[in-house]
Amino acid sequence: MDLGLKGRTALVCAASKGLGKACAMALAREGVSVTITARTRETLEATAAEIRSATGAKVTVVVGDITTPQGRTEALAATPDLDILINNAGGPPPGDFRDWNRDDWVKALDANMLTPIELIKATVDGMMARKFGRIVNITSSAVKAPIDYLGLSNGARAGLTGFVAGIARKTVVNNVTINNLLPGPFETDRMRGSTIANAKKAGIDPDKALADRAAQNPAHRFGQPDEFGAVCAFMCSTHASYMTGQNILLDGGSYPGTF
Repeated sequence: MDLGLKGRTALVCAASKGLGKACAMALAREGVSVTITARTRETLEATAAEIRSATGAKVTVVVGDITTPQGRTEALAATPDLDILINNAGGPPPGDFRDWNRDDWVKALDANMLTPIELIKATVDGMMARKFGRIVNITSSAVKAPIDYLGLSNGARAGLTGFVAGIARKTVVNNVTINNLLPGPFETDRMRGSTIANAKKAGIDPDKALADRAAQNPAHRFGQPDEFGAVCAFMCSTHASYMTGQNILLDGGSYPGTF
């Protein structure tokens, strides 16, 4: 399927690895010029080179922290009049809510709620004026099924979800859609690292812990980042112009609900 994206421009946040990288790669394969951001130059440059080699697309690198005003300013300056915005940032740490103070909450909200909102605010009017825009927020399956020890993430991402539910109904008349993409367990460095760390703390063999976690999923495996990227690219396509304000869950069937 031709997604109708050739010649478009995109900003993909936190795209040096994992799901952000997969989204950037999928868009680049469709002929999109992508600007990718992350904090570590070496990793980001390597990802840019990989995407260029695989797709021939134009890839612009912006090193910085997208959760800061300076990071956002630099990323937006590198991508004027962008057509596609992929909001993404690492989630806050797990823990017990009794141990979190106000600064912990503010940091989580800045990264996982207010940063996406600021980027939407900076880009959506231009998209509406040009009559094309696709905004995808990478959130978490915890929005649908909250996890007790991820309270910081649950709260911040749920706040973003509520905000998007309102504004997405105001932009679609101008062919600008805003949707959320909710990953379950995907085979990323972050997922492997946290699983292995928890296994070592519990005195469990890391390989067994990973295998057991995969077996718990109805698909009996973890999701692959390229699967996630492909869905993201479709949500950005010309064929998805009638879908807005939605929460698309990719979790191998882990969520047990009907709705």
